[in-house]
Amino acid sequence: MLRWYLIHTKPSSEAVALTNLERQGYEVYFPRVVQTLRRTGRRCERIGPLFPRYLFLHLNEGQQALRPVAFTTGVATVVRFGRCYTVVPDQVIHDLKARAEPHSGLHRLKCQSKLAPGAAVRIRLGPFDGLEGVFEREAGADRVIVLLKLLGQSAPVCVSLDSIVLSHAV
Repeated sequence: MLRWYLIHTKPSSEAVALTNLERQGYEVYFPRVVQTLRRTGRRCERIGPLFPRYLFLHLNEGQQALRPVAFTTGVATVVRFGRCYTVVPDQVIHDLKARAEPHSGLHRLKCQSKLAPGAAVRIRLGPFDGLEGVFEREAGADRVIVLLKLLGQSAPVCVSLDSIVLSHAV
């Protein structure tokens, strides 16, 4: 009988555990996510674990033993509640795989903006620091269009999403 089990790895050892488990003939699923980071004022992408310190192990109970998994390099333990090992439903793994990008297998988390068109915002960074305006729309993953009153007219300005905060009054 095929079942998915939850594996807890040692800190930052997901890749080590994955490699060693696969060498032993186990099928392992390691969901990874693309993370956007800000370094020295620039945005960069990094690939990291979707669930830090966790892997999913697909085990054929009649033909493979679970006990050697706990002693594999990189593995801290097989997760259990009481005496019973945690079995992850097949549907959970299926849904995770379905949400990943088909060509890379990576997950991308989408931040839902809490800004609604017409919301009053204040710019807190860059050349427009301190100016207040009205949120118009998103312009990509990390950019927004803000309407600023400049020289008596509303002018659309594209700024970083990180550079604006909600304001109480415009």
